[in-house]
Amino acid sequence: MPLKFASLGALMAVVMLAGCSTTSSESAKDPVATDAGHSRCEAKAAEFAIGKKASPELLDQARAKAGAQNARFLKPTDMITLEYRSDRLNLNTDNNLVVTRVNCG
Repeated sequence: MPLKFASLGALMAVVMLAGCSTTSSESAKDPVATDAGHSRCEAKAAEFAIGKKASPELLDQARAKAGAQNARFLKPTDMITLEYRSDRLNLNTDNNLVVTRVNCG
């Protein structure tokens, strides 16, 4: 009987370790991709938007250059959630809708 438990334990250990191994180098090809498949935002690439007037075209250009999945304008009085999303670009504006800051989250 103890031999059966030992064999079963060894088999379970092998199965669990096999699930941890990987043979693909997909993650090494794209360092910006996260586990969920979303791309990570790179705010530095969207800093060209600082000083420009908010518009849908500017938002789309900044999102594309930053590699973000989502983008939004944030006015000084906007209420926002505190969730952090690495695939979202935030373009902070002043009251005149001129972009003053670019960040991800």
